[in-house]
Amino acid sequence: MDASNYDWHDVTTPTRSKHAWLSADAGQWLIGQQAISPAANHGPALTLRVGPGCAGTRWARCGHPTSILASVTHRKPTANHTKPPKPSSGPHLQPSRFLKPSLLLAPTAASPPPGPVPTPTAPRLIPVSSASLPRDALPTVTMARVYADVNQNMPRSYWDYDSVNISWGLLENYEVVRKIGRGKYSEVFEGINIVNYQKCVVKVLKPVKKKKIKREIKILQNLAGGPNVVALLDVVRDSQSKTPSLIFEHVNNTDFRSLYPKFNDIDVRFYILELLKALDFCHSKGIMHRDVKPHNVMIDHENRKLRLIDWGLAEFYHPGTEYNVRVASRYFKGPELLVDFQEYDYSLDMWSLGAMFASMIFRKEPFFHGNSNADQLVKIAKVLGTDDLFDYLDKYEIELDAQYDDILGRFQKKPWHSFVNSENQRFVTNEAIDFLDKLLRYDHQERLTAKEAQAHPYFDPVRDPEVFKQHLANANGSASKP
Repeated sequence: MDASNYDWHDVTTPTRSKHAWLSADAGQWLIGQQAISPAANHGPALTLRVGPGCAGTRWARCGHPTSILASVTHRKPTANHTKPPKPSSGPHLQPSRFLKPSLLLAPTAASPPPGPVPTPTAPRLIPVSSASLPRDALPTVTMARVYADVNQNMPRSYWDYDSVNISWGLLENYEVVRKIGRGKYSEVFEGINIVNYQKCVVKVLKPVKKKKIKREIKILQNLAGGPNVVALLDVVRDSQSKTPSLIFEHVNNTDFRSLYPKFNDIDVRFYILELLKALDFCHSKGIMHRDVKPHNVMIDHENRKLRLIDWGLAEFYHPGTEYNVRVASRYFKGPELLVDFQEYDYSLDMWSLGAMFASMIFRKEPFFHGNSNADQLVKIAKVLGTDDLFDYLDKYEIELDAQYDDILGRFQKKPWHSFVNSENQRFVTNEAIDFLDKLLRYDHQERLTAKEAQAHPYFDPVRDPEVFKQHLANANGSASKP
């Protein structure tokens, strides 16, 4: 049996990522120099997905829901985590790191017994069964701990933004009042709807791929009505230039640089909890924000209203998809982005929130202040230590870029209490430290989810409305006093 007996072709998967798939009419699947024989009841409908591994090797995945996945061995990084030499021996099969442990530990009754399956023409066959896989080779699962299958369970129209048909409103209904901000992809203005004389925000998009515009619109439509998510009111475009603009609800925001220094302890707890509500909602809808930072959190402090804005970098989450790491702002980038780990998930947003929270309670803006992406990881390592960083790299078999050999060094983990001083001590309770420590973890799978975070005792004083009112009263009737 050789590769010529198989049909290799590219397909567009539900994740919109192109991978090579291998189909066979004999019920056997070739990986490198070896073949796999699925259980008899799987039949020829079983598919095998083959693609590049994170360390430059190849992995394979069987598509049957009860099958065991197998992958060509990933090369372990060397001690200094730079690119390792090519292995001298041929590939062998071990479980894919994309598997849920439950799939590995429970072989199906119809699976063939472990061991070689004889055949006169094919290479050595390995039954696709957990019994054939060494226990110490169990994979590191990389899919999100929560909401992993949201988009899989939704109709394609929910997440396939390429198919979105934009219904354009009337540009003439809006007038620009003043410019209030600008970013890489847009300029933002305060505006007014001349039909109902309501204030609004006009986000004029700079020239960008239409696909990106469709993605932002589709995501905002899917999140409509969600807690603390900015509302998209209309989509318009100039008839001459065809420049599109998004019309949003208006929030009487105060710039965080002047607002945050006025916060007391209760304010911080309240607004972080409100932000978590928005994040848990968008995650539950299968969406990662990917740009959480103070600049994208609008706060009307007088009315205690928070809105999470700027969904231009947001994306639908599909397990196993390799995403662009050029997202989020430098100071709020999770370690996964800085080490080019592309299979990230909702937990990226939780790191960004943790970086925000650290700056708020320690009164240090930003908390991780890198001069470049590489320096950003160094700044993180100086706080979290390099031992845990190297453990993280080993666990997910990540190769660190060679540039870090000269700049990373070795650092001990700093205790969070070492950042406490007379200016911030009123914010740094034991609950705050525990909450922060469970957010700022190298390993994205160790971070609290947004739902878990909301249940943390740190938020007990603001969770119950009556208790919250009492705390406000104890703060001399004003939650804005330092």
